[in-house]
Amino acid sequence: MKLILASIIIAAVQAANPFLGKSKNNAKSAFASNLVAGARRLNDADEEYEINISGYSVKFEKCQFVKSYDDELAEEEDSETVLATKRFVIFKLCPDDSCSSCNYNYGEYMIDLETYLQTTVEYMQELQEEMCNQCDENCAQDEDEEEDNDDNRRRLEVDCDSCQEECYKIENMEDNGYIDATEYLECAQIVEGNDDNEGYFAGPMCASSGTKIKIGVFEDEDCNILDNSKNIDDYLYNDDGYQVKLSHALLKTVYADTCISCLVVEEEDENDNDDGNNNDEDEEEEEPEVNEMCQELYEAAAKCEKSHGFDDGYEGNNDYDNQIMQEEVVCDFISSIEGGTYDDNGEISLYGSNTSSYGGASTTGGQKFALTFFILGSVALAAYSAMLHGKLTKGGKAGLTSQGGAMA
Repeated sequence: MKLILASIIIAAVQAANPFLGKSKNNAKSAFASNLVAGARRLNDADEEYEINISGYSVKFEKCQFVKSYDDELAEEEDSETVLATKRFVIFKLCPDDSCSSCNYNYGEYMIDLETYLQTTVEYMQELQEEMCNQCDENCAQDEDEEEDNDDNRRRLEVDCDSCQEECYKIENMEDNGYIDATEYLECAQIVEGNDDNEGYFAGPMCASSGTKIKIGVFEDEDCNILDNSKNIDDYLYNDDGYQVKLSHALLKTVYADTCISCLVVEEEDENDNDDGNNNDEDEEEEEPEVNEMCQELYEAAAKCEKSHGFDDGYEGNNDYDNQIMQEEVVCDFISSIEGGTYDDNGEISLYGSNTSSYGGASTTGGQKFALTFFILGSVALAAYSAMLHGKLTKGGKAGLTSQGGAMA
């Protein structure tokens, strides 16, 4: 029964999954795998058709591993598995004025983890550097200079007490025994191998049921085989041989429950106050600009927009029919990921969302309902069987009595 149920679920997931690894014998998988690649050609489809997402913010939703068949692994004689681990991130584009709730007029998207991390980390790193530069410029002044320049300097949204402490930690990270976790956004070897194994490798992983992104320890150079029993901090050393730890401060900014605005905020010009009246008309004519991070994420991601009432997407672009035609497939797959089709390791979960902690599994609401249903059903069947048995027994005795009376 379990094998039949598993086969049905696997078939359903494969039919709705546009991201499964391409198989030479599977034309449907080959077609579906081109959906994400097709999403990258948005600008080429219609140069005059522009998407204005300047009023939206990026909001991280979930990180998910998905294991699927891989031709290259199947052809390798030394490979221990034919399943490659695909890594995805689901994020939303939410209106700035309702980003915290984000329940209508939003788009939902799926993108590979590597692209998401490279794009968002680079942008947040730039903001971090800009913040520290502003902190140095506005806060690290002598008291006399601060009093003299207080009225003339450009005021920026910088909290001097917090920014100085944060920037000091960033600048002295290595001296304090830390390495930035973003150094391992790509799979990298941390322990040399020997005749028995390949060694150990570090790379990004989905943690806490997909709500976080951390750096894990893997047993292969492609970071397909995750070893949950190992902590990366136990294998990190600096050039002097001293053990160091990872700092997740920067990495947290790309998956924390915050909204990253897509609007480019222009820096204030020191001469704005002098020419304020002359520039009012020019500022009204300037159109809002979308930052590169949002542009790259939007262009690279598979999209689910129409069902969420997203008004500013590509639905009206006749030259991008492929995205419109396949949007339902994309939405179904995103929904299956959010619904717990896969567990933390990327394996198919037959009973929906399932979380493990320290080797123990917790029962979900669906599992509890199924167990209760089968238990009550078993009890009812047992009672019904007992009733039938009683009737048959009584009927048999009555028949024998009547036969005995006739014979007498």
